[in-house]
Amino acid sequence: MITFKKVKIYFLLIFLLVNIFYVAPSYSISSREDLFKTALDLSANGNFNLALKQWNSYLELYPDDAAALSNRGNVKLVIGDTEGSINDQETAINLNPNEVDPYINRGIAEEALGLWLLAKKDYMFVISKDSENFSALYNLANVEGSLSDWESARDLFSKAATSTPGFAMARSSLALADYQLGNFDDSEKELKKLIRRYPTFADARAALTALNWSRGMLGQAESNWIAVTELDPRYSEEEWLIKVRRWPPKPTKDLMKFLAIN
Repeated sequence: MITFKKVKIYFLLIFLLVNIFYVAPSYSISSREDLFKTALDLSANGNFNLALKQWNSYLELYPDDAAALSNRGNVKLVIGDTEGSINDQETAINLNPNEVDPYINRGIAEEALGLWLLAKKDYMFVISKDSENFSALYNLANVEGSLSDWESARDLFSKAATSTPGFAMARSSLALADYQLGNFDDSEKELKKLIRRYPTFADARAALTALNWSRGMLGQAESNWIAVTELDPRYSEEEWLIKVRRWPPKPTKDLMKFLAIN
């Protein structure tokens, strides 16, 4: 029996940091295995149009495969068919209601449509089954931020960071939530620790730029910003920060004010 490798890919919706492909059941028929694996490999390698065709072909033969439906739904989301993605995730859930990944994947698609409460419901269901599920914790934190509940967001980012200690984005998001809540010392401490460990981590440097500037430390802000511009120029785009990276309002406004004087 062969168990397919679980593939994780991350994309722009939450700074792509989400597990969107999950394992298929073991199959004994090699042709079925090969078809599934080919579609999964195309998805994981970013060949989304070809992957969609492969998943379509596979599902014509095996329409009740929940794993394939969920994986096809993820591909549909990446190429812009959000409604189609949700439909596939819902079919996968109906076929296998105990598998949590389709709930996470549906939540991501619902976030893309701004359906925050529906996404929150899906993530909370996953957390009720697995209290340390990183994807659900992190994504729910982003939803709470979008609903302007930064206290809840901070708590969830903290739990996500604890469940996966090496995931820098969760820790940076925690620092940004502290920034939004006025916990400036905690925010600065965490951002500096991140930069020491990951010197090329643009998110932490951009956040520290804003925090330095808000505290009147223009020289330190400029030093960090020079590094950011070389690492990821998207941090100068306010719309990207809010809608894609999902920064809180205060650090976003402070960074934009810093950029306005340069």
